[in-house]
Amino acid sequence: MGAYLLLAALGLAVGSFLNVCIHRLPIGESVVRPPSHCPGCARVIRWYENVPVVSYLALRARCRGCGTRISAIYPLVEVATAALFVGTYTLFGVGPLLLPRLLFGCAMIVLLVTDLQHRILPNVITIPGTLAGFLFSFTAPPGWINSLIGVAAGAGILLGLAWTYARLRHEEGLGMGDVKMLAMIGAFLGWKLTLVTLMMASFAGSMIGLALILMRRGGMKHALPFGTFLALGAAVAATVGMGVLDWYLQLW
Repeated sequence: MGAYLLLAALGLAVGSFLNVCIHRLPIGESVVRPPSHCPGCARVIRWYENVPVVSYLALRARCRGCGTRISAIYPLVEVATAALFVGTYTLFGVGPLLLPRLLFGCAMIVLLVTDLQHRILPNVITIPGTLAGFLFSFTAPPGWINSLIGVAAGAGILLGLAWTYARLRHEEGLGMGDVKMLAMIGAFLGWKLTLVTLMMASFAGSMIGLALILMRRGGMKHALPFGTFLALGAAVAATVGMGVLDWYLQLW
């Protein structure tokens, strides 16, 4: 129990840093300087106002200085990161996959939210992330060959789809950010789980898109943040992906 509590506390702290990345990376700010401050009045946030989740509740989701509302995304990211730390430890224990999966999960949380809020998948996450995933593969699954194939397959599939869509529709359908993100997923998970990720993301995106059309809140050209769906698909693939793949193959 003590280990789980420690991991949850560490996850909350890391989640607070991920919130800084989510807020600052899309607008090109440093994640180190200046200190945490209110985006409304620029007031520096005191340490006791920056305790994960607790401060959000104590401040009633508003800045103490100007009253600017604090987005619920902040505590949600912190709780999600704590769940990531506890869940990853539960699934993989203290072994070669623990650190890679934690880093991968943190990157996916940042990319999910930045794409959802800004339609941006920062290169500072995806490009170093691809290299990190490949380097980890020399000491942990999926192995460097599967990792390298995953990078090529992830980038190649989406590049092919983007090129085909542009040729047929004469407009851009997928951004390069999605291509680089799937290459990163391939580096960490290998080519098999990259295919699972793409399958799950495409299914989720299709369902949400259909729901928007039925509710008349979008059309066939309504832009959806595919990187968000890739992050969700990667979460499924990284945890139960091989079971999903085995089930799917048995259907054939």
